Amino acid sequence: MICCGLLTSGKVPVPLKSVEVELEVRDHVATVVSTLNYENKEDKPLEAVFVFPMPGDAAVCHFSATIGQTQIVAEVKEKQKAREEYDDALSSGQQAFLLEESDQSPDIFSLSVGSLPPGESASIRLEYVTELAVQADEGLRFILPAVLNPRYHPQGSAGGSVQVTSVPASLVPYIESNCPLDPLEYLNTEQSQATVKLAAGHKFDRDVELLIYYKDAHQPTAVVEAGQTSAKSGTLMGDPVVMLSLYPEFPQAVMSSLASCGEFVFLLDRSGSMQRDRIKSARDTLLLLLKSLPMGCFFNIYSFGSSHEHIFPKSVEYSQETMEEALKKVGEMEANLGGTEILRPLKDIYSHACIPNQPRQLFVFTDGAVGNTKEVINLVKKNSGSHRCFSFGIGEGASSALINGLAKEGGGHAQFITGTDRMQPKVMQSLRFALQPAVVDISVKWDLPKEVSVSVLSPPITSLFQGQRSLIYAQLTGQSPEAAEGSVTVKYSLAGHPSQNKLHFSLKPAEDSGLMVHRLAARTLIRSLEMEEMERRGQPDEGVEKKVVELSVQSGVSSTFTAFIAVNKGNGETIQGPLIFRWANF
Repeated sequence: MICCGLLTSGKVPVPLKSVEVELEVRDHVATVVSTLNYENKEDKPLEAVFVFPMPGDAAVCHFSATIGQTQIVAEVKEKQKAREEYDDALSSGQQAFLLEESDQSPDIFSLSVGSLPPGESASIRLEYVTELAVQADEGLRFILPAVLNPRYHPQGSAGGSVQVTSVPASLVPYIESNCPLDPLEYLNTEQSQATVKLAAGHKFDRDVELLIYYKDAHQPTAVVEAGQTSAKSGTLMGDPVVMLSLYPEFPQAVMSSLASCGEFVFLLDRSGSMQRDRIKSARDTLLLLLKSLPMGCFFNIYSFGSSHEHIFPKSVEYSQETMEEALKKVGEMEANLGGTEILRPLKDIYSHACIPNQPRQLFVFTDGAVGNTKEVINLVKKNSGSHRCFSFGIGEGASSALINGLAKEGGGHAQFITGTDRMQPKVMQSLRFALQPAVVDISVKWDLPKEVSVSVLSPPITSLFQGQRSLIYAQLTGQSPEAAEGSVTVKYSLAGHPSQNKLHFSLKPAEDSGLMVHRLAARTLIRSLEMEEMERRGQPDEGVEKKVVELSVQSGVSSTFTAFIAVNKGNGETIQGPLIFRWANF
């Protein structure tokens, strides 16, 4: 459980006076602006650290603070330099703010607020952009963690099922939410733009989940965004960037001929944080999967906490007898194994040889409360040649960095289970994906005017599933003729049958969209470089780190090696008196 907010020594929070959150969704991308207003009611200057989660693939692109009438906009700098500048500012009596990403998990940020005078208020503004995942029912899912808008008390029992607010499905776009909403208002006659607000009185006592439904959500799309006018041509921020959303369609004749087989290994989190509704939700999800496996496949079930256990010494053939034995043992499982040591059971699973002609499929169920997220993801990536990994984030606050990272690097698919609603279609979608054979020989070919060259920023596509989106970011360098078009063709082979999908797109850049696509592209490239660095653990590559820092500073997007720093050099007055340090502990 993360204890969040600005806390005093007695664990009493620095009062959060108000919260403002603005969300803008364009196509499959969301821009989020959160403004948090605090007040120091102590009689001494305060330094506090605020720890909060972000979506794991979010690109944090703006951070500023307002003290009184003074606004300070942060700059992105190399992390150690930013920390030194922050310390120097505090030692000289200046106000300073430091926002940095966790070294271990890209979805945890810490914000250091330095020298907040007695009786003074601080307004902190954070902006980020993030991709929205397409769910099994074709809705785009957005989550605003309640922890970003601090919970003053740890959540005990999650209580009963969440009432979902929705508007009529006959209207598209339409929205569902686990929180009360005001009526949806359309902004044009085509009903292609709409606005909606949380109902008055919302207390941010739970994560805010929105499901947004479009017409033709699985239609391949391409967005070409113009570069930043102040940036140099030939750089990522100066050139146009294209974002492609691809949805492969496999021939029905091939899909219907596929045999259902495989070795299914289930890994269930039974640590203390999985208590109450979370362990029940994980058990229900696993039980549904067990009852849906095809006869003749193989399976085993591991569970973990501080230690780990397995039901069978090795994977056994799925039959009525083995299924009933597994159902009984899973039904008795409780969240009573202590901490969250996921690396050990993963290593145990990987130590067992795969069964010939039974492709291994790993299903992981966890609330994502681990401190070594990058190490876990890297282990899955190293073993991705022998299996596919399907991950399930259980309950509110599940780490999107861990859940999405496991699936991405393991060539599988990620799902988030926040309640009993919509569980079955999500579970069955992952099982359908797991029963599809791996797509091989994946290649991407670009067809562009001779004046335009392309630099692909996304890592190579390693997995394709029927109905699953694949995103590709690419930088376009050079001047294209008026009304020019480009195309991209994805070729692959499924069960020995070659196939391809082709998408045409206009090279005319989209109108100003706040550089959302550029920042997500920069984030994608930064993440790829950081994973390279993780693989060289013990053998750091200064060239990779330097490239990440340069890209982060150029794009204004956070990274492991950089931080946002803001110093109030205003009127030169120093903060008087001893500085009290406060920390929001995990």
